[in-house]
Amino acid sequence: MSISPILLIIILANVAFSIKGFSDRLFFDNYKFQIGAIKRGEQIRMFSSAFLHVDYMHLILNMYVLYIFAPIIIIKLGIIKFLILYLGSLLAGNVLTLKYHKDELYYTAVGASGAVAGIIYAAILLNPDMRLMMFPLPIPIPGYIFGLGYLLYSIYGMKKQLGNVGHSAHLGGAIGGYALMLIVYPSIFLTSTTTILLLGVPIILLLLFGHKLK
Repeated sequence: MSISPILLIIILANVAFSIKGFSDRLFFDNYKFQIGAIKRGEQIRMFSSAFLHVDYMHLILNMYVLYIFAPIIIIKLGIIKFLILYLGSLLAGNVLTLKYHKDELYYTAVGASGAVAGIIYAAILLNPDMRLMMFPLPIPIPGYIFGLGYLLYSIYGMKKQLGNVGHSAHLGGAIGGYALMLIVYPSIFLTSTTTILLLGVPIILLLLFGHKLK
């Protein structure tokens, strides 16, 4: 299928910045997400870190998922709303990460996962019955079930600090995509009411009781 020029630019920017970071450690360190540096005023890291990746597999996975889900948003809502969703989810993921790890000055992270999670959630709201795969289940499941499972797993991952994964960025990005979708496309309330409610419950509970995750 053809690719939107804006989506192509985003993907190429991720590729270019990530490859630069692979070979230039100083560049990588200067633009990665790091709590201490951001608190010192280096706010650019809240944005730049989402264009860096740990390795080629991390980069390819994020860009492939973006390539699959972004056209669903672009075709239905247009480029401007897609950019609002992408950039808003990116920042939401990093804001939640900053809040959750605020006392860990050396905590670092990179990757477009927060932005990509937001795009996935926006796409699920547009098409709740889309079929998605969730490891280790061998069969496709409805999008709204995938979305709920992803939220719950991310919350659990934050609580247990599972693996070398930025669960807080994933969760923040998903919440950002969910909330922004309701704002930029309010008619979704009429077409995806059940999915909005189903995904909204754990988000509301997280906002109310998230402080207990630590």
